[in-house]
Amino acid sequence: MSSLAGKTAVVTGSSRGVGADTAKLLAAEGANVVVNYRQKAPRANKVVKEIEEAGGHAIAVGADLTDPQSVRGMMQAAVDTFGGLDILVLNASGGMEADLGEDYAMRLNRDAQLDALRAGTELMGEGGRVVFVTSHQAHFIREVETMAQYEQVALSKRAGEDAITEQIPALSSRGISLVVVSGDMIEGTVTATLLNRAEPGALDARREAAGKLYSVAEFAAEVAAMATADVETGHVELVGGAEDFLAQSSDS
Repeated sequence: MSSLAGKTAVVTGSSRGVGADTAKLLAAEGANVVVNYRQKAPRANKVVKEIEEAGGHAIAVGADLTDPQSVRGMMQAAVDTFGGLDILVLNASGGMEADLGEDYAMRLNRDAQLDALRAGTELMGEGGRVVFVTSHQAHFIREVETMAQYEQVALSKRAGEDAITEQIPALSSRGISLVVVSGDMIEGTVTATLLNRAEPGALDARREAAGKLYSVAEFAAEVAAMATADVETGHVELVGGAEDFLAQSSDS
């Protein structure tokens, strides 16, 4: 990864897991980072503290992605604090929560992602980069079935990916590029834990099919690398276990 000195990145859903590790990696390369959280401010502040103790620069900003006003406040905070916005990592997702309404997955994984893209890129200049994070289970959902407990989330995340990538021509006209990073089930994530609880043995099955499942740190390194990777806009980076999905996709 090239040096990101002087650049500013917003990483959604970065108070823990892949988002937190991505934020730390970008900061280690010199980027100023906005660490986003929805409810858990102490967790986000801990990430900021770790970045600062390592010599980096970061702030924690609370914003619910389904609230357009708070999303715009977060993007503006990046500009007000650090002077600009160059990288937007759309990492936050969800939809397995049982108490947020049956349409929550689509509101978060499609509608809110598109809104966050628009809010962020409105403040970006030429050379900006957007990284959209998804899963193989979502990216390939139209060709490869996933477990029933994850199907609605996968469908909503694929709908979000489609909505985001439809914006590529408009973004390209402004010199902004977009990259999709898709990963297999990630060891230690909340989603993997919930799915394995709902369907015992699911993680072992994916591990066997893929040969290896990436850790949070390993996947975050792939996401962070795409912030500066020399790839065409619209590139889809498949991380871990893709051969299994591609084989199933070609058979369908």
